[in-house]
Amino acid sequence: MKAITVETYGGPEVLQLRADVPIPTVNPGHVLVKVAYAGINFMDIHTRQGKYAASVTYPVRLPCTLGMEGAGEVVAVGAAVAGLAPGDRVAWCIAWGSYAEYASVPAARVAKIPDAIPFDLAAASIFQGSTAHYLVEDVAQLRPGNCCLVHAASGSIGQLLVQMANSRGAKVFATGSSAAKCAVAVQRGAAFAIPYDNGRFADRILEATHGDGVDVVFDSLGKATLRDSFRACRTRGLVVNYGNVSGSLADLDPIELGEGGSLFLTRPRLADYMADGPTVQRRADAVFSALLDGALNIDIEGRYSLEDVQTVHARIEAREQIGKAVVCIGGAR
Repeated sequence: MKAITVETYGGPEVLQLRADVPIPTVNPGHVLVKVAYAGINFMDIHTRQGKYAASVTYPVRLPCTLGMEGAGEVVAVGAAVAGLAPGDRVAWCIAWGSYAEYASVPAARVAKIPDAIPFDLAAASIFQGSTAHYLVEDVAQLRPGNCCLVHAASGSIGQLLVQMANSRGAKVFATGSSAAKCAVAVQRGAAFAIPYDNGRFADRILEATHGDGVDVVFDSLGKATLRDSFRACRTRGLVVNYGNVSGSLADLDPIELGEGGSLFLTRPRLADYMADGPTVQRRADAVFSALLDGALNIDIEGRYSLEDVQTVHARIEAREQIGKAVVCIGGAR
C-alpha cells in the first residue's frame, strides 16, 4: 500500500512516500480501517521533528507511518473488540499510521461517525475538536460569566476554543499574529482580538477586565507568551499551556505562580482525557452534534494527496496555512 513513512527526524524532506508498505496486521484490540482521509496538524509536525522521541504519553517511535488522525471504513476487526464491525464509518486520533491506505487503530481510540458527517469533515474535526472539548469542558470547566483568553485564536484548535467557550456562555478575548488572523478570531465569536505585541497583550487584557484579568488563559505557544499569560490572568486563575509552538519555557520557577496571584498552571495532554472508548465516543459525539446543528464550524482549507504532504508540512511549519488540511487517500474529493 501507499504510505508516508519517517525513518529519521528532521524537516519535511525526511518524509518518504512509499508504495510498498505492507498492509498492517489486525492485532487483538485493534480494527483495520481503509483510510478515506487523514488530518494534518502540528502533532504530525512535532512527531517528524522528534519532539515525541522520548514521550511516555505519546510513545511513537521510528520508523513509523506518520499521521495521528483520520477517518474511514472498518474492513476487519481484531480479537477482543466489541461494538465495531466491518462497514462501520469511524474516525480516530492520537493513533499513528493515518497517512496510508490502511491503518490499524486501537479500538479504544475509535469513534463511530454519524451518516450525515462526511469522511473529510470527520478527519478534520476529531483531533482538534476533542482537544478543544476537553480543554473547555474538563480542564477549564468554563461556565456562564467566565472570561478567557485564547492565544493563536485563528489556528485550528484556537477557532474551536473560541466557539466552544462562547457556547458555554464565557466571554472570549483572543490574540493573533496579524490583523487578518485577529479578524478570524472575531468572526468566530471573540469579543475582541489583539496582536501579541511583545507581551503587551496582557496590558490590553487587564484594561478590558478593569485590572482583574481573565479566569482562564489557553496558551498553545509557550515560551513567547507564557509569562505574559500569567500577567493576563486573575488572582487564583488558571493558565492552560497545551502546546509549545514557540518553544518551551525551561527556566520557570514555581514561585512565579505565587507572585502572579497564586495561579494554577497545567500542561495537559489529550491522551489522558481519552482514557477509554466511551470517553472517545462521548467527545466525538459532542463535536459531531455541534457541527450538525451549526454551533461549531470547521473550514477545511485544503484537500491534498499523499504526494502533497511534504509541501503542506512546510507550509504549516512556516505558518503559511492556518486552516485545517486533510489528505485525501481513499475518499471522494
